[in-house]
Amino acid sequence: MGEITVRWQAQEIIDVLLAESDPDSHRTRMRLRDLVAAHPDHPELALLEHLKVTTALTNNEGGAVTVEPSRAAEVPAPVPFTRRSRNKIEAVLGDKMLMTAFQPVRQLPDGQVIGVEALTRFVSDDGASADHWFNEAEAVGLGADLEIAALLRALTAAHSVPEPLFIALNLTPATCLDPRIHGLLEHSQLPMDRIIIELTGQVASDQYPSLSAALAPLRSRGLRLAVDGAGAGFTSMDQILELSPDIIKLDRRFIENIEHSEGQRLRGAAMAELAHYIGAELTAEGIETVAELSAVTELGMTAAQGYLLGRPSVHPLDWNSWIRSESETAVGGSAS
Repeated sequence: MGEITVRWQAQEIIDVLLAESDPDSHRTRMRLRDLVAAHPDHPELALLEHLKVTTALTNNEGGAVTVEPSRAAEVPAPVPFTRRSRNKIEAVLGDKMLMTAFQPVRQLPDGQVIGVEALTRFVSDDGASADHWFNEAEAVGLGADLEIAALLRALTAAHSVPEPLFIALNLTPATCLDPRIHGLLEHSQLPMDRIIIELTGQVASDQYPSLSAALAPLRSRGLRLAVDGAGAGFTSMDQILELSPDIIKLDRRFIENIEHSEGQRLRGAAMAELAHYIGAELTAEGIETVAELSAVTELGMTAAQGYLLGRPSVHPLDWNSWIRSESETAVGGSAS
């Protein structure tokens, strides 16, 4: 199933690339067609070879930075690495080497799948994590561009996620303020009440007014906002009270050892009380054991996700099975 999942989205990326008509990329498309012909049953291999060739050509074109002796002191040592990093990110953006995996989010206590979180996967031969890619893109000034490319891929893949599941999309506060976001969500053809924006990272206090204003028109039409409740000190509480999110998410730091640690349970109970006070849902992330699931359920958390409850998948057959299996269980249960 793993090979099939990668194959499906690899073929989708190839189809998009080959459908382009830009004369400047004609040679690149011809090379990709040759690779597809060489691997007729394995589009993921053709796409990976295409990535390797594209990255090598881009690095050769960019080359190392030549520093004139008189200006050597003005140029920091990591410039060649920065250039390679930027070339690598630009190659990913240009060739759309992105996939979307969805992970199920289940309602508590009944366990019904109520939505999915979109997680970006990169077609890469270096094994780097998604966080590494986004951090590297941010370091070379392409953070928002990579986030928006990932958002586009997720919105396209979301059309295959069965209704009425919601789609949770991860965006940094800075990218939420990008004027392109409003248009992308407007034209996604997804009902606004199926979309959740999950803010990744802390929001600076001076961003609260602008962020609230930017999201207000979308939230008035049903879009929901989720924030991280695991910030240091009072930062997360200020963020929650200022932004008034619809969902508070507690990551693995809150969940690990919660079945044994009184401190973890007290923190979880406090967040449940805060969520109830502002009328928000409380979602536990990173659930890996039955004991953890039982603990967060007892504390009143309203939803959960994690490897115990469903691993991320890039294949629509899996996305549909999350709904189908529950429907079949319901039918079987009603007949007995």
